[in-house]
Amino acid sequence: MKNISFRNDVLPLKDALYRLALRITLSHEEAQDIVQDTLIKVWDKRESWNEIESIEAFSITICRNLALDRIKKHDNLNDSLEERQTESPDTSSTPFEDTLQQDRIELVRNLVNALPEKQRSCMQLRDFEGKPYKEIAKILGISEEQVKVNIFRARQTVKERFQKYDNYGL
Repeated sequence: MKNISFRNDVLPLKDALYRLALRITLSHEEAQDIVQDTLIKVWDKRESWNEIESIEAFSITICRNLALDRIKKHDNLNDSLEERQTESPDTSSTPFEDTLQQDRIELVRNLVNALPEKQRSCMQLRDFEGKPYKEIAKILGISEEQVKVNIFRARQTVKERFQKYDNYGL
């Protein structure tokens, strides 16, 4: 019998849930609300936790579904991520190099945000959260092969568009 604890098993997922919600909604406020709603829904299901194979996959699935419902409701697919501070590159670089690095980070962020939702979610779960293909497939309700195809296409799209901008400028 599994002994699942909200404090030890669910609360540590908050950051991963937030990043997933943010990647889907592209809004910090929406993502925070979705994480709160997810935690409440998971808590409300505490009577059946022992029947759940993976509390993490269960929580991520709820979070993803809430985020998708939210963007359908608000129809805000074209919003962009708010400006976030990124780690500053090596201090030995010139101001020009610093600016170039920041521009490239912002470009990649925008390219990822412009991907179709399923590709964005697959990429988020695999590349940013480090989830295995099998778990991503379960969370998204698609086959492992579809997960791999979505990740491949997402990476190809980001790479091609980045190279296009990098070679020719904006």
